[in-house]
Amino acid sequence: MCRKEFFMLNVKKIIKKISVCCVMAALVTGMPAGCGKKNENSKKTEIIIFAAKSLNGVMDELCKEYNKEHPDINFHTNYDSSGTLMTQIKEGAKCNIFFSAGVEQMDELEKGYDGGSADKDNRKDLLNNQVCLVTWKGSNTKVKSFKDMAKAKNMALADETVPVGQYTRKALINSHLVSGDKEKANDLKDTDISNALGGLEINSCANVGAVAAAVAEGADEIGTVYYSDTFGYEDNLEIIEKLPNSLTGDVIYPVAPLKSDDISDAEFNASNEFVKFMSEEKAVKLFEKYHFSMS
Repeated sequence: MCRKEFFMLNVKKIIKKISVCCVMAALVTGMPAGCGKKNENSKKTEIIIFAAKSLNGVMDELCKEYNKEHPDINFHTNYDSSGTLMTQIKEGAKCNIFFSAGVEQMDELEKGYDGGSADKDNRKDLLNNQVCLVTWKGSNTKVKSFKDMAKAKNMALADETVPVGQYTRKALINSHLVSGDKEKANDLKDTDISNALGGLEINSCANVGAVAAAVAEGADEIGTVYYSDTFGYEDNLEIIEKLPNSLTGDVIYPVAPLKSDDISDAEFNASNEFVKFMSEEKAVKLFEKYHFSMS
């Protein structure tokens, strides 16, 4: 590589790093902060939580509950698909706690990334969930089970980077609805699924929240979400079937504090204490309220 090419490559890397940092700075200082207000006390410890979209409601409540006895903690939350959040962290976004809807994403961060890693010593495989096939209430769909999904006109499906989309793809293979290797279920594309299900129209969604909304609004006839995502949609969504773990595999939510060059000891210790709190009785009751079960 010539000197000019080397220089340009490093410039691109620096620009990418700056872009990620600017985005996350905007997130922390400008977001409505589902769990905390903008820091008005320099002595407060700032904790940034990246959590799967399906944890949105319960995490907001958990942070508020924790703040009752720990007002010195200022929480900021970022909710999206676990795959998207993992990528943001690996690209330089600051995060103190990662709460994933799949073990694959946590395992990847535990291996380490530039400047940091998920702390395996304090990782907890905390929650269980269940994948559900849903429709909108009043749809009169002919789909009565997962195995006759081909009777639907269209389906909202999280893409192959999103845990619920990955679990669904594995279930399709295990049900023999789609041909493939269950160990490589993430390789299944929307076109593969559509062709196997008689041309079923697939609406590819970026996260499970988008799937739930698309079906609840009647934009798509069916979709796969977690049982926890039906919370708050009782008047809009009808569960056709709860998929057994024999089809999807165990749906486990791991959580861990992160260690990195830009995380202080105080932040790490505070993050670890909050992770421990998630196993306490108050937290367990909140998780159960949102249809999660403890591992």
